[in-house]
Amino acid sequence: MSTKPKTKQTVLDKLLVTYKACDEAIEWAKAYKTTSAAWKACTNPQWMLWALEATGVMDDKKRRLFSCWCVRNTPLLDGRKVWDLLTDKRSRKAVEVAERFADGRATEDELNAAWGAANAAWGAAYAARGAADAARGAADAAWGAAKPAWEAADAAWGAAYAAQCDQIRKIWPSPLPKKTRL
Repeated sequence: MSTKPKTKQTVLDKLLVTYKACDEAIEWAKAYKTTSAAWKACTNPQWMLWALEATGVMDDKKRRLFSCWCVRNTPLLDGRKVWDLLTDKRSRKAVEVAERFADGRATEDELNAAWGAANAAWGAAYAARGAADAARGAADAAWGAAKPAWEAADAAWGAAYAAQCDQIRKIWPSPLPKKTRL
């Protein structure tokens, strides 16, 4: 009778199984013995945000501030930031009001008004977009034909992910609540 050697299940293994992590994350995490080591090494902000949400560490204030940080600081392929894409003052004001709201310096009414104005700005931009769809189709075809552009885009995504992961670790040094029982 053959028996398989038992492998010790780590806290990280238990955490991922308990909270039903995706198979890709479970496989990736096998290289790490501790939750702390995996947290420090993670390069996927979606996984990190999932972990914070799943373990109950995520709170509205920090979530809102992180979202605003992403708009202001996430790098784009051409060296700009996402913030630079907000050319309508109403959109920028919505981010600023969301930051103030998270810090308790704006009311919910102010937040709703800013969101309504930003939504109106989006609607105006969307209506104007119809004329640009054909140009975008041509640009997409050119983009698909340019392998170096894809490689540059991969690098830009990598830089954006790295920046976001670093910021997540600054806001949330650990994905686990103080007392985690598995």
